[in-house]
Amino acid sequence: MANSLWGPLDDVQGDAGYDAAHPPRMGFFTDTSVCIGCKACEVACKEWNQVPDDGYELSGMSYDNTQALGASTWRHVAFVEKPLDKPVDKPLTTTDLGLPGMGPPGAMESGATDGDAGVRWLMSSDVCKHCTHAACLDVCPTGSLFRTEFGTVVVQPDICNGCGYCVPACPYGVIDLRKEDGRAFKCTLCYDRLKVDETPACAKACPTESIQFGELSELRERAQVRVEQLHEQGVDVARLYGADPEDGVGGDGAFFLLLDEPEVYGLPPDPVVTTRDLGSIWKHVGAAAATLTGLGVASFLGRRR
Repeated sequence: MANSLWGPLDDVQGDAGYDAAHPPRMGFFTDTSVCIGCKACEVACKEWNQVPDDGYELSGMSYDNTQALGASTWRHVAFVEKPLDKPVDKPLTTTDLGLPGMGPPGAMESGATDGDAGVRWLMSSDVCKHCTHAACLDVCPTGSLFRTEFGTVVVQPDICNGCGYCVPACPYGVIDLRKEDGRAFKCTLCYDRLKVDETPACAKACPTESIQFGELSELRERAQVRVEQLHEQGVDVARLYGADPEDGVGGDGAFFLLLDEPEVYGLPPDPVVTTRDLGSIWKHVGAAAATLTGLGVASFLGRRR
Protein backbone atom coordinates (compact mmCIF):
# COMPACT_ATOMS: atom_id res chain seq x y z
CA MET A 1 0.00 0.00 0.00
CA ALA A 2 1.23 3.46 -0.86
CA ASN A 3 2.59 5.68 1.86
CA SER A 4 2.21 9.38 2.49
CA LEU A 5 3.31 11.99 4.98
CA TRP A 6 0.94 10.40 7.50
CA GLY A 7 1.99 6.76 6.88
CA PRO A 8 0.00 4.04 5.06
CA LEU A 9 -2.93 5.77 3.38
CA ASP A 10 -5.69 3.55 4.74
CA ASP A 11 -4.23 2.54 8.10
CA VAL A 12 -6.05 5.36 9.85
CA GLN A 13 -6.83 3.29 12.93
CA GLY A 14 -3.16 2.38 13.31
CA ASP A 15 -2.18 6.04 12.98
CA ALA A 16 -4.70 6.84 15.71
CA GLY A 17 -3.09 4.38 18.11
CA TYR A 18 -5.31 1.31 17.71
CA ASP A 19 -3.48 -2.00 17.62
CA ALA A 20 -3.60 -4.58 14.82
CA ALA A 21 -6.75 -6.12 16.30
CA HIS A 22 -8.94 -3.11 15.46
CA PRO A 23 -12.03 -3.71 13.29
CA PRO A 24 -11.87 -2.99 9.53
CA ARG A 25 -12.43 0.58 8.43
CA MET A 26 -16.15 1.20 7.92
CA GLY A 27 -17.82 3.80 5.73
CA PHE A 28 -20.55 4.87 3.31
CA PHE A 29 -20.88 4.53 -0.45
CA THR A 30 -23.67 6.79 -1.71
CA ASP A 31 -24.88 5.92 -5.20
CA THR A 32 -26.68 9.07 -6.35
CA SER A 33 -27.96 7.32 -9.49
CA VAL A 34 -30.65 5.59 -7.41
CA CYS A 35 -31.44 8.40 -4.95
CA ILE A 36 -35.13 9.41 -5.15
CA GLY A 37 -34.86 12.37 -2.79
CA CYS A 38 -37.25 10.90 -0.23
CA LYS A 39 -35.24 12.30 2.73
CA ALA A 40 -35.74 9.12 4.75
CA CYS A 41 -32.03 9.30 5.63
CA GLU A 42 -32.39 12.83 7.01
CA VAL A 43 -35.35 11.85 9.16
CA ALA A 44 -33.73 8.64 10.43
CA CYS A 45 -30.54 10.51 11.32
CA LYS A 46 -32.42 13.15 13.28
CA GLU A 47 -34.59 10.63 15.09
CA TRP A 48 -31.78 8.31 16.13
CA ASN A 49 -29.24 11.01 17.07
CA GLN A 50 -31.84 13.41 18.49
CA VAL A 51 -30.67 16.16 16.14
CA PRO A 52 -32.83 19.32 16.30
CA ASP A 53 -35.14 20.09 13.39
CA ASP A 54 -34.16 22.70 10.79
CA GLY A 55 -37.42 24.59 10.87
CA TYR A 56 -40.36 24.35 8.54
CA GLU A 57 -40.07 27.55 6.53
CA LEU A 58 -39.75 27.33 2.75
CA SER A 59 -36.14 27.90 1.74
CA GLY A 60 -36.83 28.86 -1.87
CA MET A 61 -34.51 26.02 -2.87
CA SER A 62 -37.03 23.69 -4.52
CA TYR A 63 -37.68 20.73 -2.23
CA ASP A 64 -34.43 21.31 -0.34
CA ASN A 65 -35.53 22.67 3.03
CA THR A 66 -32.21 21.94 4.77
CA GLN A 67 -29.96 23.54 2.08
CA ALA A 68 -26.61 22.35 3.48
CA LEU A 69 -24.86 20.22 6.07
CA GLY A 70 -24.54 21.81 9.49
CA ALA A 71 -24.63 21.29 13.23
CA SER A 72 -28.32 20.33 13.01
CA THR A 73 -28.18 18.67 9.58
CA TRP A 74 -25.89 15.64 9.57
CA ARG A 75 -27.45 14.24 6.40
CA HIS A 76 -28.47 16.62 3.63
CA VAL A 77 -30.44 15.55 0.55
CA ALA A 78 -29.64 17.97 -2.25
CA PHE A 79 -32.08 18.68 -5.09
CA VAL A 80 -30.02 20.17 -7.91
CA GLU A 81 -32.13 21.58 -10.75
CA LYS A 82 -30.11 21.74 -13.94
CA PRO A 83 -31.60 23.03 -17.23
CA LEU A 84 -31.40 20.57 -20.11
CA ASP A 85 -29.26 21.54 -23.07
CA LYS A 86 -32.04 21.30 -25.68
CA PRO A 87 -35.84 21.74 -25.82
CA VAL A 88 -38.09 18.70 -25.66
CA ASP A 89 -41.42 18.13 -27.38
CA LYS A 90 -42.52 15.10 -25.34
CA PRO A 91 -42.28 13.95 -21.71
CA LEU A 92 -38.70 12.98 -20.94
CA THR A 93 -37.72 9.48 -19.89
CA THR A 94 -34.72 8.12 -18.00
CA THR A 95 -33.34 6.94 -21.35
CA ASP A 96 -33.50 10.52 -22.70
CA LEU A 97 -31.40 11.58 -19.73
CA GLY A 98 -28.75 8.94 -20.35
CA LEU A 99 -30.03 6.58 -17.66
CA PRO A 100 -31.25 3.53 -19.58
CA GLY A 101 -32.75 0.56 -17.79
CA MET A 102 -32.45 2.04 -14.31
CA GLY A 103 -34.95 1.93 -11.50
CA PRO A 104 -35.59 5.02 -9.34
CA PRO A 105 -33.14 7.45 -10.97
CA GLY A 106 -30.88 9.94 -9.24
CA ALA A 107 -31.48 12.22 -12.22
CA MET A 108 -35.17 12.80 -12.85
CA GLU A 109 -36.91 14.71 -15.63
CA SER A 110 -39.16 17.73 -15.24
CA GLY A 111 -41.72 16.44 -17.72
CA ALA A 112 -41.49 19.61 -19.81
CA THR A 113 -43.14 19.50 -23.23
CA ASP A 114 -44.05 21.67 -26.24
CA GLY A 115 -40.54 22.92 -26.86
CA ASP A 116 -39.67 23.88 -23.27
CA ALA A 117 -36.06 23.25 -22.32
CA GLY A 118 -36.97 21.25 -19.23
CA VAL A 119 -34.99 20.65 -16.04
CA ARG A 120 -32.98 17.69 -14.85
CA TRP A 121 -33.04 16.99 -11.12
CA LEU A 122 -29.87 15.57 -9.61
CA MET A 123 -30.42 14.22 -6.10
CA SER A 124 -27.75 13.23 -3.62
CA SER A 125 -27.57 12.58 0.11
CA ASP A 126 -24.48 14.33 1.45
CA VAL A 127 -22.72 13.59 4.75
CA CYS A 128 -19.41 14.07 6.60
CA LYS A 129 -16.63 12.41 4.59
CA HIS A 130 -14.69 10.97 7.57
CA CYS A 131 -11.45 11.83 5.76
CA THR A 132 -8.34 9.68 5.90
CA HIS A 133 -6.34 12.84 6.63
CA ALA A 134 -8.79 14.81 8.73
CA ALA A 135 -7.74 18.41 9.29
CA CYS A 136 -10.39 18.82 11.99
CA LEU A 137 -8.46 16.31 14.10
CA ASP A 138 -5.21 18.21 13.57
CA VAL A 139 -6.55 21.54 14.81
CA CYS A 140 -8.79 20.47 17.72
CA PRO A 141 -7.08 21.72 20.92
CA THR A 142 -9.17 19.74 23.42
CA GLY A 143 -9.25 16.24 21.92
CA SER A 144 -12.98 16.56 21.40
CA LEU A 145 -12.52 15.16 17.90
CA PHE A 146 -11.08 11.66 17.78
CA ARG A 147 -10.58 8.76 15.40
CA THR A 148 -12.60 5.68 16.36
CA GLU A 149 -11.54 2.05 16.05
CA PHE A 150 -13.70 1.91 12.90
CA GLY A 151 -11.69 4.66 11.21
CA THR A 152 -14.45 7.25 11.55
CA VAL A 153 -14.15 10.77 13.00
CA VAL A 154 -16.39 11.69 15.93
CA VAL A 155 -16.99 14.86 17.96
CA GLN A 156 -17.41 14.50 21.74
CA PRO A 157 -19.75 17.39 22.65
CA ASP A 158 -18.96 17.12 26.36
CA ILE A 159 -15.31 17.96 25.65
CA CYS A 160 -15.83 20.54 22.88
CA ASN A 161 -15.12 24.09 24.07
CA GLY A 162 -16.67 25.77 21.02
CA CYS A 163 -13.41 27.29 19.76
CA GLY A 164 -14.51 26.68 16.17
CA TYR A 165 -11.05 25.84 14.79
CA CYS A 166 -12.48 22.72 13.12
CA VAL A 167 -15.01 24.71 11.09
CA PRO A 168 -12.60 26.40 8.61
CA ALA A 169 -10.25 23.40 8.74
CA CYS A 170 -12.77 21.09 7.03
CA PRO A 171 -12.21 21.16 3.24
CA TYR A 172 -15.86 20.18 2.68
CA GLY A 173 -17.52 22.73 4.96
CA VAL A 174 -19.18 19.95 6.96
CA ILE A 175 -18.60 20.94 10.59
CA ASP A 176 -20.63 23.74 12.15
CA LEU A 177 -21.25 25.23 15.58
CA ARG A 178 -24.74 24.94 17.02
CA LYS A 179 -25.99 28.44 17.81
CA GLU A 180 -27.85 27.35 20.93
CA ASP A 181 -24.75 26.23 22.85
CA GLY A 182 -21.75 27.07 20.61
CA ARG A 183 -20.41 23.52 20.33
CA ALA A 184 -19.45 21.64 17.15
CA PHE A 185 -21.58 18.81 15.79
CA LYS A 186 -21.51 16.54 12.73
CA CYS A 187 -22.20 12.98 11.56
CA THR A 188 -20.72 10.29 13.82
CA LEU A 189 -21.51 7.49 11.37
CA CYS A 190 -23.73 6.31 14.24
CA TYR A 191 -20.75 5.31 16.39
CA ASP A 192 -23.06 4.01 19.09
CA ARG A 193 -24.68 1.66 16.57
CA LEU A 194 -21.34 0.50 15.14
CA LYS A 195 -20.19 -0.59 18.60
CA VAL A 196 -23.09 -3.04 18.79
CA ASP A 197 -22.73 -4.20 15.17
CA GLU A 198 -25.74 -2.22 13.91
CA THR A 199 -26.07 -0.42 10.56
CA PRO A 200 -26.13 3.41 10.76
CA ALA A 201 -29.67 4.78 10.84
CA CYS A 202 -29.52 6.58 7.48
CA ALA A 203 -28.33 3.53 5.53
CA LYS A 204 -30.89 1.30 7.22
CA ALA A 205 -33.71 3.69 6.30
CA CYS A 206 -32.73 4.21 2.64
CA PRO A 207 -35.41 2.46 0.51
CA THR A 208 -33.35 2.26 -2.70
CA GLU A 209 -29.97 1.34 -1.17
CA SER A 210 -28.55 4.58 -2.46
CA ILE A 211 -26.69 4.77 0.88
CA GLN A 212 -24.63 1.61 1.34
CA PHE A 213 -22.71 0.84 4.53
CA GLY A 214 -19.90 -1.63 5.05
CA GLU A 215 -16.17 -2.24 5.03
CA LEU A 216 -14.56 0.57 3.05
CA SER A 217 -12.39 -1.72 0.92
CA GLU A 218 -15.44 -3.76 -0.15
CA LEU A 219 -17.48 -0.62 -0.84
CA ARG A 220 -14.77 0.71 -3.15
CA GLU A 221 -14.79 -2.52 -5.16
CA ARG A 222 -18.60 -2.49 -5.32
CA ALA A 223 -18.61 1.13 -6.43
CA GLN A 224 -16.15 0.49 -9.24
CA VAL A 225 -18.33 -2.34 -10.54
CA ARG A 226 -21.35 -0.02 -10.45
CA VAL A 227 -19.54 2.67 -12.45
CA GLU A 228 -18.50 0.13 -15.08
CA GLN A 229 -22.09 -1.11 -15.26
CA LEU A 230 -23.38 2.41 -15.87
CA HIS A 231 -20.72 3.07 -18.50
CA GLU A 232 -21.78 -0.10 -20.32
CA GLN A 233 -25.35 1.22 -20.26
CA GLY A 234 -24.22 4.44 -21.89
CA VAL A 235 -24.09 6.63 -18.77
CA ASP A 236 -20.64 8.04 -19.51
CA VAL A 237 -21.01 10.85 -16.96
CA ALA A 238 -20.95 8.44 -13.99
CA ARG A 239 -17.85 8.88 -11.86
CA LEU A 240 -16.64 8.23 -8.31
CA TYR A 241 -15.86 11.04 -5.90
CA GLY A 242 -13.77 10.57 -2.76
CA ALA A 243 -12.85 6.94 -3.45
CA ASP A 244 -9.22 7.51 -4.47
CA PRO A 245 -6.73 6.93 -1.61
CA GLU A 246 -4.23 9.08 -3.51
CA ASP A 247 -6.33 12.26 -3.53
CA GLY A 248 -5.76 15.39 -1.46
CA VAL A 249 -7.34 13.96 1.70
CA GLY A 250 -6.13 10.38 1.32
CA GLY A 251 -9.57 9.20 0.28
CA ASP A 252 -12.88 9.58 2.08
CA GLY A 253 -14.61 7.22 4.47
CA ALA A 254 -17.85 8.35 2.83
CA PHE A 255 -17.63 8.55 -0.95
CA PHE A 256 -20.06 9.00 -3.85
CA LEU A 257 -21.06 7.98 -7.34
CA LEU A 258 -21.99 11.19 -9.15
CA LEU A 259 -23.79 11.84 -12.44
CA ASP A 260 -22.17 15.22 -13.07
CA GLU A 261 -19.19 17.33 -12.03
CA PRO A 262 -18.64 17.59 -8.23
CA GLU A 263 -19.23 21.34 -8.33
CA VAL A 264 -22.80 20.75 -9.54
CA TYR A 265 -23.48 18.97 -6.24
CA GLY A 266 -21.72 21.67 -4.21
CA LEU A 267 -18.61 19.54 -3.67
CA PRO A 268 -15.03 20.84 -4.11
CA PRO A 269 -13.46 19.34 -7.27
CA ASP A 270 -10.04 18.76 -5.69
CA PRO A 271 -10.30 18.74 -1.88
CA VAL A 272 -7.01 19.01 -0.01
CA VAL A 273 -6.37 18.53 3.70
CA THR A 274 -6.02 22.08 4.96
CA THR A 275 -3.26 21.19 7.44
CA ARG A 276 -0.96 19.56 4.86
CA ASP A 277 1.69 22.29 5.30
CA LEU A 278 1.42 22.44 9.09
CA GLY A 279 4.70 20.58 9.67
CA SER A 280 6.76 22.80 7.36
CA ILE A 281 5.10 25.92 8.81
CA TRP A 282 6.17 25.02 12.32
CA LYS A 283 9.70 24.29 11.06
CA HIS A 284 9.88 27.75 9.54
CA VAL A 285 8.47 29.29 12.70
CA GLY A 286 11.08 27.46 14.76
CA ALA A 287 13.88 28.57 12.46
CA ALA A 288 12.66 32.17 12.56
CA ALA A 289 12.44 32.06 16.36
CA ALA A 290 15.96 30.67 16.60
CA THR A 291 17.24 33.39 14.28
CA LEU A 292 15.56 36.14 16.29
CA THR A 293 16.90 34.67 19.52
CA GLY A 294 20.39 34.57 18.06
CA LEU A 295 20.16 38.18 16.91
CA GLY A 296 18.90 39.23 20.33
CA VAL A 297 21.76 37.49 22.12
CA ALA A 298 24.33 38.98 19.70
CA SER A 299 22.87 42.47 20.20
CA PHE A 300 22.96 42.08 23.99
CA LEU A 301 26.55 40.89 24.00
CA GLY A 302 27.52 43.70 21.63
CA ARG A 303 26.09 46.29 24.00
CA ARG A 304 27.95 44.77 26.97
CA ARG A 305 31.24 45.08 25.12
